[in-house]
Amino acid sequence: MDAMDTNYTERYINPLTDFGFKRIFGTPFNKALLIDFLNALLEGEREVSDVTYRNSEQLGTNIEERRAVFDVYCQAKDGSRFIVEMQNVYQEFYKDRSIYYSTFPIAEQGKRGDWDYKLSPVYTIGILNFTFPEDKQSDSGVYKEVKLMDIHSKKVFYDKLTYIYVELACFHKELGELKTTLDKWLFALKNMQRLFARPAELQGRVFEQLFSTAEIAKFDTNELRDYELSSNAYRDIKNGMDTAKEEGRREGREEGRKEGREEGLRDATTHHAKAMKSAGLSTDLIVKITGLSEEEIERL
Repeated sequence: MDAMDTNYTERYINPLTDFGFKRIFGTPFNKALLIDFLNALLEGEREVSDVTYRNSEQLGTNIEERRAVFDVYCQAKDGSRFIVEMQNVYQEFYKDRSIYYSTFPIAEQGKRGDWDYKLSPVYTIGILNFTFPEDKQSDSGVYKEVKLMDIHSKKVFYDKLTYIYVELACFHKELGELKTTLDKWLFALKNMQRLFARPAELQGRVFEQLFSTAEIAKFDTNELRDYELSSNAYRDIKNGMDTAKEEGRREGREEGRKEGREEGLRDATTHHAKAMKSAGLSTDLIVKITGLSEEEIERL
């Protein structure tokens, strides 16, 4: 193994890093993993048999919109579009952003000339390493599936636009409690970095491929470097968020003010954004990790 790997005591990558998530779900070689994961999320609704990866930078109607880069953007055989994102840090307008992004694969289906406006389904999927504020008093969030609904009849009004949010922070099942394929996927995503071997509960060709893909010993020098940068960014922002939350809670208790928590969180975010910028991470990645705007990052 390369000398760069001597700092790693883990056998498998952290799937919640930008590098890890894209390695598992974002490459054509591993599309069987993405297909299995999508089918686990959509169980009973539709069956995805194959996908084609699409370039998300082709979306949007102007240059700024086309700079939006998703972790995974793909299209199924039946024309259905899927945006799949990993998001580690809560952003105040995260829901707005996910809905805004869903308009891109809708708009790209428009046709010039004689067109009947028929659209293929669009799915926006957020794998979230945080809990929505409204779920913090409950431990049963985990999975949300949102569609346009008639609030009076409580029936789905339009079934071709779906938002799925998986709150990993609310997932606490142990190996013996895993019943569904989705349970197994969520356990693997949340715990893989801490495992030293593939558990007996995660058997089958798909999970064999998952653990083989995630094995750090198989990385070449460039992959190790990219993973290390991504891991450092993940650790920095996670430590910063944890510290800011604790400082905010302490200051909030002392002062009884919400402003203390928000200011502490903001200061920590800015500090770690500076560190990521100094480490050479792209502005797009820093925006995705921290939630800061491009303008704020450029001023650092």
